[in-house]
Amino acid sequence: MNLFTALRAAWPATDQDPAILSDAGTYTWADLDRASAMLANLLESLQLKGVDGRPAVVAAHVDKSVESLLLYLATLRAGLVYLPLNPAYRAAELEYFVVDARPAVLVCRPEDEEWVIPVAAYGEVDHLFTLGTQRNGSLLSHANLYSDVHAPAVLAPHDLAAILYTSGTTGRGKGALLTHGNLLSNARTLARLWDWRHDDCLVHALPIFHIHGLFVACHLALLSGTPLRWLNAFQPQAVLAQIEATQGPRATVFMGVPTMYGRLLAEPGLTPEATSAMRLFVSGSAPLLSAASEAFTQRTAHTILERYGMSETGMLCSNPCRASEGPRLPGSVGRPLPGVGLRITHDDGHTLPHGETGHVEVQGPNVFVGYLGMPDKTAEAFTDDGWFRTGDVGRIDAQGYVHLVGRAKDLIISGGFNVYPAEVEGHIDKLHGVAESAVVGVPHPDFGEGVIAIVVAQPGQQPDEATIVQSLKQTIANFKVPKRVFVVDELPRNAMGKVQKNLLRQAHQRLFA
Repeated sequence: MNLFTALRAAWPATDQDPAILSDAGTYTWADLDRASAMLANLLESLQLKGVDGRPAVVAAHVDKSVESLLLYLATLRAGLVYLPLNPAYRAAELEYFVVDARPAVLVCRPEDEEWVIPVAAYGEVDHLFTLGTQRNGSLLSHANLYSDVHAPAVLAPHDLAAILYTSGTTGRGKGALLTHGNLLSNARTLARLWDWRHDDCLVHALPIFHIHGLFVACHLALLSGTPLRWLNAFQPQAVLAQIEATQGPRATVFMGVPTMYGRLLAEPGLTPEATSAMRLFVSGSAPLLSAASEAFTQRTAHTILERYGMSETGMLCSNPCRASEGPRLPGSVGRPLPGVGLRITHDDGHTLPHGETGHVEVQGPNVFVGYLGMPDKTAEAFTDDGWFRTGDVGRIDAQGYVHLVGRAKDLIISGGFNVYPAEVEGHIDKLHGVAESAVVGVPHPDFGEGVIAIVVAQPGQQPDEATIVQSLKQTIANFKVPKRVFVVDELPRNAMGKVQKNLLRQAHQRLFA
């Protein structure tokens, strides 16, 4: 089934009810239907051609707005494949995704069009549109010429719906292929598990270029026909204002990353009275410090629900929503979702008993079908009996709760965003005066992990921290730029010559304490 068809089937029959409340105005369910129809008709009029037997890809490199969500819905509706990209990416980063995914359509911000044009030309993109946050840009201008009635494409569960980029051990991006069945099964499971009600209302302050904001938050509200209070960017005061608002649907659910909760805790207005109408706070995308979880409970009388997921799988585990099913344990990501298999394995592949630590492997209808154009990487990612190797290390306790203790790879999660050390190192190593570098993540009270770089200078050179940071800000997104840079004589290595990043993390673990 087309995911869009399943979502729309849940929308209220009274289609003039509010669906999204935003600074740009209130959008009804009828508005969502008509606007996504016009955009879908525009996309279909382009007669887009897919590549390598898959449907055409629509890539979105735009800021968060209701219209960018409508573009996603229109892409599903037309039976095309959606590729969300972080708008913070610069030209060199965007070029990789365009060349790898080969989108037929690329949508960018109006202010980026000048530098995106040569990127699109190099990647042989057929159609380039712009979309701004003020209902501006060529995409909407063209869509306004088309009918607001559209019959959604008829699809099967195994048909491709989206591509989300993750990373390999080398830092090269890998496009995870997600089907309509993957996304729909996960949304339905979460809606049941988290007791989504007809009178719920979600405060949406997450970005929508990754799984948390787009596939978890948006899908749950749209699949349940419940409204969203929409914020284009996270601001703690704005979130609290939406939580306390009494005009229109009352907010009942908030989803955030640990950084957001840390900033909410800094607001004096975060009180039990302010959050009295809320029933559920969810945290994910990075580990939530136990101290922050306990402080939030003390301030609001609410216990944050932590869950665990990946780009390749959607959500995998969740702490209980219902008190009857057990407590929400700080530091744990809860139990595997219904229908999701999760096991802990030894290096030799055999399954470990509860209580022992090993590699986390999963299977279920939510697990992706492979990496775009990378059959070898796909084969490596799955065991012989079909379980996906997450790359995480953890254990299952006697109550069935999963505890993640680390990552097999060197992935850094800073402020909820993934930072791949090899990519950042590649940019640093190109800078004048740099011989080599190592990038690691260390504990940070606000971002969960702070990115730092340890640099070895070329003979006779003296690269300085400020110059390196400023140079990186011109080439990569700010969340990837190291918060500190240290110049050393040499990097610690083992007998095989591999840099011992664990020693670097240990040496700087209290840097931001």
